[in-house]
Amino acid sequence: MVGTQGASRNALRFCLESRMTFEAIYGVSQALFLLYLVALTGGYLLLNAISIFSLRQYFEERMGEHFPQAFTGYEPQISIIVPAYNEAATIASSIQSLLQLRYPEYEIIVVNDGSKDDTIDVLRRAFELKPFPEAYSRDLPTQPIRATYHSAIYSNVRVIDKENGGKADSLNAGINLSVYPLFCCIDADSVLAKDSLYRVVQPFLLDHRTVACGGTIRVANGCSVEAGELKRVGLPTSLLALLQTVEYLRAFLSGRQGWSPLNAMLIISGAFGLFRKEAVLKVGGYRTATIGEDMELVVRLHHHHRLNGIPYRITYVPDPVCWTEVPEDYRTLRNQRIRWQRGLCDSLAGHFELCCHPKGGTVGWLAFPFMTVFEWFGPAFEILGYGLLLIGLGLGLVSFHVWLLCVGVALGLGITLSLCALLMEEMTFHLYQRPSDLFTLVTVAVIENFGYRQLNSYWKLIGLVRWIRGTKAEWGNMVRSASWQSQQARPGNR
Repeated sequence: MVGTQGASRNALRFCLESRMTFEAIYGVSQALFLLYLVALTGGYLLLNAISIFSLRQYFEERMGEHFPQAFTGYEPQISIIVPAYNEAATIASSIQSLLQLRYPEYEIIVVNDGSKDDTIDVLRRAFELKPFPEAYSRDLPTQPIRATYHSAIYSNVRVIDKENGGKADSLNAGINLSVYPLFCCIDADSVLAKDSLYRVVQPFLLDHRTVACGGTIRVANGCSVEAGELKRVGLPTSLLALLQTVEYLRAFLSGRQGWSPLNAMLIISGAFGLFRKEAVLKVGGYRTATIGEDMELVVRLHHHHRLNGIPYRITYVPDPVCWTEVPEDYRTLRNQRIRWQRGLCDSLAGHFELCCHPKGGTVGWLAFPFMTVFEWFGPAFEILGYGLLLIGLGLGLVSFHVWLLCVGVALGLGITLSLCALLMEEMTFHLYQRPSDLFTLVTVAVIENFGYRQLNSYWKLIGLVRWIRGTKAEWGNMVRSASWQSQQARPGNR
């Protein structure tokens, strides 16, 4: 009897000690989660402060832009490379928009990457393509090229028809056939503002060390494009596209604008970036083994130049605008975000030597650790933190008021970041001029934190888990509505 009572007391003591231990671990975990959110928000708020200062300086330097352009006649020639896979719905309008760019001399190279739809036929009809075999340097290995074409009505338009090899392979093929010292990569579903090339080339003219420059990507859904020209800026009617509109503003005006002055920007969007061809060839072009070829190339350029002590600049210019269609259906958006996270994991893991390297500079000591903690493994921290909050509430480990406070802090910090991005948009470009548009954006900036941001973290976590497991990455199919195109491109004379 006494032995039974002693065993019961020991079991009770063990249960109490276990609960105390669990509560202690839970408390520490919650404190770390809140610390993570505060550190994340603090980092982005600091980037916002840098962005506001640099944007103000940038627009002050543009005050005299109504005078004759200082560099007219000195701008380097540019090769615009447009990889296209199943882009029949948008390719003609996109190329037509490129033909209307205000820039002295450039060529357009469309790379048909073994499309299964009638992309090549649309190009033939719209631009009167004629077969034109030509010799070129095979500096970068690519899938076999079936044929090359020249346009009979536009002297600066060429088309490459090749076997399917992916976006990176298409870009490498375009680089091989390009003839100019700078190349600009453009997505086939995108439309450039007419002065975009002139603006994005400025860093190359102002600093000879510049090897790459990116511009701003805006959401084309809800806008109106006629014959390749943006006629009206509007907001999309799809909630998913609206959420991405705010997301893109935050990513570019708050994120990349903040990292650029520090020469620590790790991402230039594959939808719109300008590169020095010689520098890209030296590091081996685009990697076909990764699904995030755009970020991987930028990180590799940092890695190469930093560790070899070569002076360089990788920068961002806020007003060369590229308008692109974003997914409006759940499945496509989910696949896109999983793919982006896989690409980020590949890029950071493949160049982890740069992190905190003695020669790493700001990119190695600031940007790389920041991206590792908050973007690479951040989704796991966030999902775990939100899960612990729900578990704590369910088990009674935290009171409802404490739980509500923690959730309020998490949501409030996210809303603050989104509203800061909208504030910068209104202070600078003010593209969405109707009061109703501004009201809609503010509303979306608030509601995106109630589910969408957490869903994004979940998708990123899936990408992280798949990367850890080594699951084969796939692009998936991009569903395009092309509803923003009021009129398809029509042939004309340049």
